[in-house]
Amino acid sequence: MKKRIIQFLTTYFLFVLLFVLQKPIFMVYYHELYNDVSFGNYFSVMWHGLPLDLSLAGYLTAIPGLILIASAWTQSSILRHIRQVYFGLIAFIMACIFIIDLGLYGFWGFRLDATPIFYFFSSPKDAMASVSFWFVLLGILAILIYAALLYYIFYMALIRERKPLKIPYRRQNTSLTLLLLTAALFIPIRGGFTVSTMNLSKVYFSQDQRMNHAAINPAFSFMYSATHQTNFDKQYRFMDPKVADELFAEMLDKPVAATDSIPQLLNTQRPNIVFIILESFSTHLMETFGGQPNVAVNMDKFAKEGILFSNFYANSFRTDRGLASIISAYPGQPSTSIMKYPEKTDKLPSIPRSLKNAGYSLDYYYGGDADFTNMRSYLISSGIEKIVCDKDFPLSERTSKWGAHDHVLFQRLLKDMKEEEQKEPFLKFVQTSSSHEPFEVPFHRLDDKGLNAFAYADSCVGDFIKRYKELPQWKNTVFVLVPDHQGVYPYPIENPLDGQTIPLILLGGAIKEPRVIDTYASQIDIAATLLSQLGLPHDEFTFSKDIMNPASPHFGYFTRPNFFGMVTPENQLVYNLEANTVQLDEGTEKGANLEKGKAFLQKLYDDLAKR
Repeated sequence: MKKRIIQFLTTYFLFVLLFVLQKPIFMVYYHELYNDVSFGNYFSVMWHGLPLDLSLAGYLTAIPGLILIASAWTQSSILRHIRQVYFGLIAFIMACIFIIDLGLYGFWGFRLDATPIFYFFSSPKDAMASVSFWFVLLGILAILIYAALLYYIFYMALIRERKPLKIPYRRQNTSLTLLLLTAALFIPIRGGFTVSTMNLSKVYFSQDQRMNHAAINPAFSFMYSATHQTNFDKQYRFMDPKVADELFAEMLDKPVAATDSIPQLLNTQRPNIVFIILESFSTHLMETFGGQPNVAVNMDKFAKEGILFSNFYANSFRTDRGLASIISAYPGQPSTSIMKYPEKTDKLPSIPRSLKNAGYSLDYYYGGDADFTNMRSYLISSGIEKIVCDKDFPLSERTSKWGAHDHVLFQRLLKDMKEEEQKEPFLKFVQTSSSHEPFEVPFHRLDDKGLNAFAYADSCVGDFIKRYKELPQWKNTVFVLVPDHQGVYPYPIENPLDGQTIPLILLGGAIKEPRVIDTYASQIDIAATLLSQLGLPHDEFTFSKDIMNPASPHFGYFTRPNFFGMVTPENQLVYNLEANTVQLDEGTEKGANLEKGKAFLQKLYDDLAKR
């Protein structure tokens, strides 16, 4: 009995030790983020991260516990083989999660969740396009080396038997003791006997989010995310449903007051509309917003020539969430992506469908894989009639990791518009891709690789619009220039508000006059605003507000996997969803957006559950 109990405890605490040691490795790997922390901070991270480590170790020790119980009744070699396979599998899974998390954190800024599975299986090629071949190769090599090291540790400590375990004299007592020990794993797994069960907030201990992120066990984060993908009506329950309904009603678009009128931005109600969705662009790339000079020079020029929305926010952090926010006015969700569920996207409203009913023809141009993140099914269900993607370009033009470079994409669009007999009015979407990792572009103006890629994408847009001005359609066209989300520049971003600010610019011959609109808004507000300008109904866009309607509430809203933000002139607030605490609270009316922001997210998940 004694040997089996020792092996059981060794198994559990070995898992705990390995998880604890991963934390300083993570911090050393991201030394540029943690170069100012003390040794005491390292120990604080390891100590406060223990609850998740103890919980996950409990999960992983349960099967070895059952194997030890079985060994009290038989000496069959089958048990040894099961143990070998189990620890080999666990070693490989632990290595995969740790190394993948290590690689992705620098891109995403949060610990591993279930998102990569969706991206990888929708299009493996595009999922890997952000990184170089050598980065992937080194990652695979690191996984194999780490898995081999873990298995060696497991073999030496748990699998190798100097003296095989004998069947005990009192096997019933031994079995009962081990059964009780295995059952006791429920305590660390659940996190004790309190009302709340184990979750990521248990390890949050600092006002410095870097410390909290380092304390998170990526394997637990991944498991927690994977098991909370569908129970949407149970997620983010902040308040009584009636209270949420009342608060949410205050945040909806309002009828135009009798004393008000909607300022008209366009000189026609049926313009041609071209959305240019800019991969990863942000205000930080534009001198107009006090950002980097000499990068997005065309965007800076368009900001003066067109209508600039100066307090505009991306609703989320990845393309799939951004597209749904722009096209369907559906806010990004922190724990999932609605694009994962075609049966739900089928029921979303969309700008294309609304304009199709008004006689518009509908095209979508993208140089990459239209099947990535279920994009094709979403676009078709949105009403798009024609999709041009990577497969529609010859191999000689698919020289980017994402497919066709941006200049090739715009050349194709311009060629089609000249050669095809264009039915007007038309709606076209152009989604760029070159300003995305790994930033390999046929353009060499700036030394910084990332900034150079953004400058290249900007030059492609500028050249396209310059050439389009020569066409007769220019005078009746409005361009909507909007990023899908903010990308990796600058990095790191300490203020979460700075990680969501993006430009929105309306440009073209159909624009009445240049102006700057400083109303607070986000991507979900494009639909109601545009359709209102066209004199079309937008009631079905529940979350969208007409930016130009004085009677409507105006705010920017955004989510990431670990927080939501709500910004108004009076209050700029970010709420950490893992720690369940306010992360940032600024403005003249601090805290004013807290309950509203919670209600908005709760109602979003109510809606998501019903779709």
